Amino acid sequence: MDWLSYVSQINWPGVLLAFVASLAIGFVWYMPPVLGNRWMAAIGKTEEDLKNISGGAGLWLPMMAAAALTAILLAVLIARLGLGSALAGGSFALVLGLVFRAGGHVIHNGFAGRPAAVTLIDSGHDLVAMTVSGVIIGAMS
Repeated sequence: MDWLSYVSQINWPGVLLAFVASLAIGFVWYMPPVLGNRWMAAIGKTEEDLKNISGGAGLWLPMMAAAALTAILLAVLIARLGLGSALAGGSFALVLGLVFRAGGHVIHNGFAGRPAAVTLIDSGHDLVAMTVSGVIIGAMS
């Protein structure tokens, strides 16, 4: 678990900025006029359906925790690999996003029989959010 020693090298303001950027990208990405309407149509929901989902903070907390952990792990990996530039951090994060995030969407949505539009929209969001996070963390390393 040698990689855990790199937690002390994390630039926490960079992680915080990457986390906030990831949330902002998601907020804009899924706005109805951007890709939200297409996404809702692809999952068979309306804006009213989504407004009526119960759970309150219980819906947001796991998503925010996942975004925070993604930024932290990305910072650890970028520090461990010595990727101290925006280009290096962003490129690395893009590859991670393609393999782990988009790949996961392809596998799970494929077996669940979800429309390709869901996979493309969700994967696109993850790739943009992770790449921007990698750029921020790499630049601030």
